[in-house]
Formats: sequence, structure tokens, C-alpha cells
Amino acid sequence: MKKMSYSGVYKVLVLILAVTFFWCNSKPEKKEIAAAIEVKATTGSWGDQGDGTYVNPILNADYPDSDIEQVGDTYYMITSKQHVSPGMPILESKDMVNWTNVGHVFNSLSWGPEYNWDRMNGYSFGVWAGDLAYHEGTWYCYQIDYQHGLMVTTAKDIKGPWSEPVFMLPKSKVLDDPAVFWDEETHKAYAIVNTAGKQKSAKNTIEGNENRIYEMSWDGTKILDEGKLVYTGMGAEAAKIYKIEDTWYIFLAEWTIGDKSTKPGVKNPKNDRKQIVLRSKESIYGPYEVKTVLEKGAVFNDRSASQGALMQAPDKSWWYMHQLIQNDDIPFQGRPQCLEPVKWVDGWPIIGVDEDNDGIGEPVKQYKKPITGYPIAAPSTDDDFSSTKLGFQWEWNHNPRNTHWSLTERSGWLRLKASKVLPNEKGYGPNINEWTNNDGSDSDFWRASNTLSQRIMGITTGTAIAKFDISGMKPHQLAGFVRYGGVFNLLGVEVDATGMKHLFYMDPMAKKVTGPELTGNDLYVKTTNNSNQATYEYSFDGENFKRFGPTFTIAFGKWTGDRLGFFSWNEKEDAGYIDVDWFTYDYDGPKASN
Repeated sequence: MKKMSYSGVYKVLVLILAVTFFWCNSKPEKKEIAAAIEVKATTGSWGDQGDGTYVNPILNADYPDSDIEQVGDTYYMITSKQHVSPGMPILESKDMVNWTNVGHVFNSLSWGPEYNWDRMNGYSFGVWAGDLAYHEGTWYCYQIDYQHGLMVTTAKDIKGPWSEPVFMLPKSKVLDDPAVFWDEETHKAYAIVNTAGKQKSAKNTIEGNENRIYEMSWDGTKILDEGKLVYTGMGAEAAKIYKIEDTWYIFLAEWTIGDKSTKPGVKNPKNDRKQIVLRSKESIYGPYEVKTVLEKGAVFNDRSASQGALMQAPDKSWWYMHQLIQNDDIPFQGRPQCLEPVKWVDGWPIIGVDEDNDGIGEPVKQYKKPITGYPIAAPSTDDDFSSTKLGFQWEWNHNPRNTHWSLTERSGWLRLKASKVLPNEKGYGPNINEWTNNDGSDSDFWRASNTLSQRIMGITTGTAIAKFDISGMKPHQLAGFVRYGGVFNLLGVEVDATGMKHLFYMDPMAKKVTGPELTGNDLYVKTTNNSNQATYEYSFDGENFKRFGPTFTIAFGKWTGDRLGFFSWNEKEDAGYIDVDWFTYDYDGPKASN
């Protein structure tokens, strides 16, 4: 063995001493230390288990109304997200289990003034369930905004840029949930839409939503006829069209109501939103046979499972991705995604596992992965804001005021400038309707622009921490950390008219609890949840945290699960800013290696 020379040993010792001296005296920031540490992939109570199996939900966060398109060996998913911007998240996966964010279809909700920062009047609307398609080298995304109609946007690359949306049908004719299909044999293209009762005649005495098929131009941008009714059913919507071995299949979600004392969407053991399939060997227009192929089972607390997309693995096995809807005791995380095996029985796709041998599938909790050999991955969460572009995990509450945020004015920090809160009058903030709850909806928070947030992950436990610099705050400004979905809870800093800063907690009804005066520049905020119960803590050094405010309840509402993020507004004028250095989030689920 070759021995090291004395000079070599001396050089090594000098290097060790130099590194030790630098480390002890430079006191690197947490994000600098984190960047230098290799983080291994982790597993948790859901998703990829690292042993060739997965646990549902595989995407245990508010990614509702999914559709999936396979191109090559990659699966691409879109999901709705109502009034947040950018809209229609895009995720990708190689194995149907591990998904990562790759962009959004809509850079902004550009088609309606109600979605702009100076109105914030589009709660619960905006981006609903869409359909993703790839045809002849072009990506298409279709969706219906309840307040505007059916639209399509296109791109050559799934990651964009996407075109401005083109409208195809007015809101007077359609309700939601479009899907399209190109029939290469006949060179005809079709769109199916839930028109609900908007075109219903007295001759149709069947209770429920009407679903119509329209012929569409081959370029996918125009409707060519008045449409033909193909199915009516209770809450029937979320159609997807497939043609498999010369047979037409239309997948639909439909309510079975055994107890009318509660509305659909409220937990009731006698009610279920099931997955049905229409089948025809003759024509896309039918006639159709109908069969229920998936119903709620025992593994998700009597929660309905339906609405999604059919996929095929390289080994030719079939799989189905679907959401769990909100009819749960405490669906605070929103509507997550589950993956089910599909078994073809007498030409019908039975989804999940038929637990009770009644010919209808129920969801699985744990199952073997459809494709092996790919690493554990997950949507992004942590951020040190070192990029000049926002990570895809972040979304604004309505379109942001782009002059009032920056990742470049202070390199390595997110700067949120405060705008004057919008007036509490008609045309601003939430409208109360069947989709929007009224708990605290007249509070300033809902009319404060440039709130930035991301989804919580999972339903067991989670802890998020952020570091703020509050030195740029001005009188009458409020800024800090927010958890919000159907309700909001804030922990932040308020500056009074004299410039004094105080910590404060605000509950969903805008009741404020004032804390100690703050004299330094640095503030760390931590929030932890156990199930739907959450707390806040604060610190001045990032190590010693102190509780402030009550234990509070996080909740689903405005079609949104709980979210984690930052707020900044001013009660009197456009003045002040807050800087965010970094954000970390630990939760009981899969995380990718760095």
C-alpha cells in the first residue's frame, strides 16, 4: 500500500482545519446547509412503498378531476383547480404511481375579469374538469368555465407555451366536463359534454343531467352540429370516450341516491357517486348498454370513488385513475387520486377488486405497482426561491398583480409587495352560492391580492416552516403565513400607524389576537397539523419556537382543500413588502431524493 508523504498529511490537516474554521464561523443559513446534504427518497403512509407496491391514494392531495394521456412511455395528467392561477396543473409519471409537476395549461385565467387581482370575484369557478388529448403532433386541453362556456387551448409541447383559449360553445348550452375523441377510421372528431338541464325538453322525463355528443372539426377547435343526446342520469358527468376492439365505451360518474335527506357530496351511507360505463358495438351515438363498474367499498370510510381516466401499461394490463370525492367526515385535503387495477369481464372493465362478488369493483388500498424500475418521486414542495421562476407547486389566489411580487429584486428571496385590500362590496371577493361557503367570506383576506400557496399532502400529519424578513413592512400592512381552503387561519405581522410591528393570529371570521411587539427583522413561522387540527408557532432564531394562537380546524371549501402559503396586504394604500427566504414541508408521504 502506498504511504502518504509528510507534506501530503500536512496539506490534508490544513484543509480540514480551514473547512472547520469556515464552518464554525460562517454560520451558514438553513437553505445553504440543506443544499449541501444529500436527501434520500422517503416513503410514507400512502403512495409508492418502495417494495413494489403502492398505497392509495397515490397522489394524496387536492388534485381533483383528473384526465390522463399517454404519449410514448410517459403518462401526463391534468387536474382542475378553480380560481387559482396559473390554472390546470400538469403532472407526469413513468409508472402511474409517482407523479411530478411539470407546468400548467393556463398561465393565467385570462378570459374573465372576475379572475383578476383587482376583482377576485371568481371563487369556485375558473378551471373545472378538463380533457387532455394528443393528436397529430398537437396537445389539446378542453374545459368548461361555468360562467363562460366550452374552450380549448393547444400546444406543440406539453410544457408550453399554450395558446390563448378559443371558445367553442356558450355557457347557455353547457355545464361542465367535456371530453373528445378522434376516430381515425371515419376521420371524424367528437366532443361529449354535460349539458345538464340547459337544453332539456319536456319530452325527456328522465331525472338528471343530459350528456350530448357533438361532431367537432378535425383540428379540434370548432363544433359542427347541434349535438345528439346519448345519456341522462342523476348527476351524470365527467365523461371519457374510448374505442377498444371496435367497441365504443363512455365512462361516466353518476349518483345513486338512496336517501334524499342529504345533498350529493355530503357523507351518507345510502348515497354513492359510482363509476358507470356505456357500451356500444354499433356507433358512438349508441344504442348503449349501461353497467356500474366501480362503487365505494370498505377502505375509504364510505367515501365515493369515481371520475377519472383509463390507462394501459406496457404489459397490456389496464388501470384506472380516479378521485375520492368530498363526501367524507373531514375531507380537508380536497379530492385525492387513487389508482385501480382493471379486469375485463365479458367485455366490461371492472375497476378495482370485486369484494362482494356482485360484479362491481371496489377500490383497493394496497396493490402491486403496474410498472417497476422507476424511483420514488412526488410533486415539489420545499423551496429556497433561488430560481428566477416560481416552482410549479405554487399558485396564486386569482391572477396575481405581477408588479407586486418578485424573485429578482432580492436574489434568493421571494418578495411580496402589499396592495390595498379590495373594497367589501358587490363585484369584489366571493359570491355566496351553492359552491362557495359563506364562513368569513366577507373578510379582508378573500379580497387581498397575491396570496401564494401550495397544496397540503396527506391527511395524517404535516409540518411546514418558513423564514421571513419583515424589515420592508409599512404602516397598515399585514403579512405572514396562511393556511386556507374553505376557511383561513393566519399568523403574521401587523404594522400600526406609528410603524410598530406586532405578531397576530387571525381566525376565519377575521377575529384578531395581538401578540408581542417585534423589533428584529427575522421571523420564522411553523405550522403543524394532526388530521384536521392545526397550530402555529413562531421563532426569532429558527430553533426556539413558541406556540401562538389556538388549535384550529382546517377545512375543505370553495372547492379547495387546505393550502399552505403567504399573504401580504395593506388596509390603507399600496405600501410595504415582506421577503420569504425559504419554505420547507415535511409530511407523511413519499418524497423524492435531491
